[in-house]
Amino acid sequence: MIRSICIAVLLAGVGFLLGGRALRADDPLTTIAFGSCAKQDQPQPIWQAVRATQPQLFVFLGDNIYGDTQDMALLRRKWGQLAEQPGFQMLRQSCRVIGTWDDHDYGQDDAGAEYPHKRESQQIFLDFLQVPPDDPRRTREGVYSAQVYGPPGKRVQVILLDARYHRSPQKKGFQPGEPGEGFRGKYLPNLDPGATVLGETQWNWLAEQLRVPAELRVIGSGVQVVPDEHGSENWGNFPAERRRLFRTIRESGATGVVLLSGDRHLAEIARLPVPHPDTVGYPLYDVTSSSLNAPSGNFTKAGVRFANEINSYRMGLTYFDVNFGTILIDWNAADPVVRLQVRDLEGGVVLQQRVKLSELRPRSAGQ
Repeated sequence: MIRSICIAVLLAGVGFLLGGRALRADDPLTTIAFGSCAKQDQPQPIWQAVRATQPQLFVFLGDNIYGDTQDMALLRRKWGQLAEQPGFQMLRQSCRVIGTWDDHDYGQDDAGAEYPHKRESQQIFLDFLQVPPDDPRRTREGVYSAQVYGPPGKRVQVILLDARYHRSPQKKGFQPGEPGEGFRGKYLPNLDPGATVLGETQWNWLAEQLRVPAELRVIGSGVQVVPDEHGSENWGNFPAERRRLFRTIRESGATGVVLLSGDRHLAEIARLPVPHPDTVGYPLYDVTSSSLNAPSGNFTKAGVRFANEINSYRMGLTYFDVNFGTILIDWNAADPVVRLQVRDLEGGVVLQQRVKLSELRPRSAGQ
């Protein structure tokens, strides 16, 4: 009995046991899965394909349930419905599950700092993630977090932002363009100099995290960062904050940064190129994966699995059916290779960008 307790304590000291099998601190991350937008009261067959990729880590990127309520008891029950999904239960037994939120699981469509129950909602969300009582997220304002996985030379830092808790109001009034210019949302850029997405405390925290040693950095945001033309929710609705994010990455000297996002009920891969006025010094990819079980339906209207929405940064096509994302990291290559992927219901790769790790650093840093 004493020996068993000692072994358990030892494992807890060198691994991360919450949310499934142990992911040891010195295990290189080679497979990360991620996704967003899951209707908790509908079937979720996609988990079988997610498990088949054998991820070591699964990242929720928001709208993980559709809570949309100010009744906290109801919100907790809805999280319970996701926790009881058989496929998700099996995933949780096989890998570590982490995440951030977006508006619907936060509690209200398109809501920001004004949502009146954000403190209570935060604790319910952290309960779902099985976050321990002494974790900093239990006492800070917002669910943002960061963790480094893997040994020196193969370190992956996962930074999850909270773009809801402190976010300023959005500005409505987006007008559609000329016919054929694609789908448009309803928001205009908020040019108020005091408007924020993260809040000053989270901004300072992010700047510190970007200086933590790591070879690859995955930054998750509930809404898209690079695409900024469609008028739906995105960082471009707060252009000064979007520029601040790129500047913070650049000035920190952080290399190996890739972005993950959800929200849109579509999947695509966007790239902020070099040169660009807001460049971080190297191409910045934003991989959007959405939805896990609630496709937008745009492809059924058009009869094909793509439709027109302006995105000057898009690489390839847009995928509108249910999907999840994966990041595959080949540390054995002389120049490690990072595969940024979107996969369909059966697990087939429908979108991919293959990037060498050396490409995710400024030329002045060794290219």
